[in-house]
Amino acid sequence: MSARFAELDWKPTPMGDICLRRRRDPGSGEDVYEVKLGDEYLMSSLFTAGEIALARLGLAALPDTQLDVAVGGLGLGYTARAALDDPRVRSLIVVDALAEVIGWHERGLVPLGPGLVSDPRCRLVHGDFFAGAGEGGALDPQDPDRRFHAVLLDIDHSPSQVLHPRHEALYRPAGLRALADRLRPGGVFALWSNDPPENDFSTVLADAFAESEAHVVDFDNPLQGGTATNTVYVARKSPAAP
Repeated sequence: MSARFAELDWKPTPMGDICLRRRRDPGSGEDVYEVKLGDEYLMSSLFTAGEIALARLGLAALPDTQLDVAVGGLGLGYTARAALDDPRVRSLIVVDALAEVIGWHERGLVPLGPGLVSDPRCRLVHGDFFAGAGEGGALDPQDPDRRFHAVLLDIDHSPSQVLHPRHEALYRPAGLRALADRLRPGGVFALWSNDPPENDFSTVLADAFAESEAHVVDFDNPLQGGTATNTVYVARKSPAAP
């Protein structure tokens, strides 16, 4: 049994101080892992339904073939783990701007880390996803021209609640068109959001992709009781697009 509370890591970063901590849940007796950036809670292992649904809903829209997938945002690893649980996935890169977060997985400080690091299909990349997805960028620094069957993004709170102003460009028409260029024909872009579906963003998404839909994901909230929701946007590039 772990101690009731432990700060596992703390580091200053260009985006603010980041902290990984573990606490024992008094109700279940299980360990809960939490990440804070500055004064904001970024994620908790109590709430993973949306991150898992991001991978499952995004990959469900693809045919049965060998899939190359890119994930923006590593976090506690739940989206990456759910993607690797799909037997069709032959390769996965996970891009994160914070080397500290990648280090948690490499050092085994978070439960899913050892499994991700040891999976030969998975590669953790320290880099700026938004720069890589933008015009002239590359999501995979080892292969700048590489295209993916799916790009799954879980970094910002929502398209209108971003962690850094430079992220805003991705959610505009030019940014989404540039991201679509990183996809193979018929490829999928899926996005996690902590907010309800946003009509303005859904309109922009529909203009950039051949098909798009907003899925509301319900899950239990053990802290406040009742049910909470996330949104997963899924957009598909035309199979005929170059």
